[in-house]
Amino acid sequence: MTSLPDRQQIVALIAEANRSGARLAKACALLNLSVRTYQRWVTDEVVREDQRPVVPRPEPSNKLTAKERQAVIALCNQPEYRSCPPAFIVADQLDQGHYLASESTLYRVLHEYNQVHRRGRQKAPERKRAATTHKASEPNCLWSWDISWLPGPACGTWYYLYLVMDVYSRKIVGHEVYERETGELACEFIEKACWRERLTAKSKPLVLHSDNGSPMKAATFLEKLYDLGITPLEQPPPE
Repeated sequence: MTSLPDRQQIVALIAEANRSGARLAKACALLNLSVRTYQRWVTDEVVREDQRPVVPRPEPSNKLTAKERQAVIALCNQPEYRSCPPAFIVADQLDQGHYLASESTLYRVLHEYNQVHRRGRQKAPERKRAATTHKASEPNCLWSWDISWLPGPACGTWYYLYLVMDVYSRKIVGHEVYERETGELACEFIEKACWRERLTAKSKPLVLHSDNGSPMKAATFLEKLYDLGITPLEQPPPE
């Protein structure tokens, strides 16, 4: 719905364009408005407010009474249903040969009594933190690393390629192949990469980007990063 001030402004613009020689249909089309809508807005040369919100609407004949709405609330708050959504409640009642109201009616009545919330002991949704971004303006200020699986000589055996790359120069600053995927090996791998690049805890700040793999989140690995003066940057989990 268009508010009254917006209607008045739109009508004034179209009327000015019309007086300047523009056709009414083209002036209305520029504002994504039909000629019939414009004519309805300026009935009796007065811009009127939208009457839809104030028009009296008759109550539907099948509207639930206050007693029936109380019965719906009592049903939804029963111990066996208090943790269930309306869809389950209606289906379970039908299995028992009972029908009180439709799923949409249950939602409407629960909303009326301010009970449309997460039902049950499920954890409430949390706002996901925004992804942190870093700009690589020079070498050895932002690294990115990951672990890839390499097929072994026999079926079902694997080797693990640990590889870290400098984002600015695309240089592979470290790579190792191990037989396991652990936080201890990740510590050894990153420390060797820092030795090769002659980086110490007193060097310029370094940010290390990684995914959410178990070696990347291991306590021993994070402790090693802090010892080396490296800031870990994990990829946020998907929503």
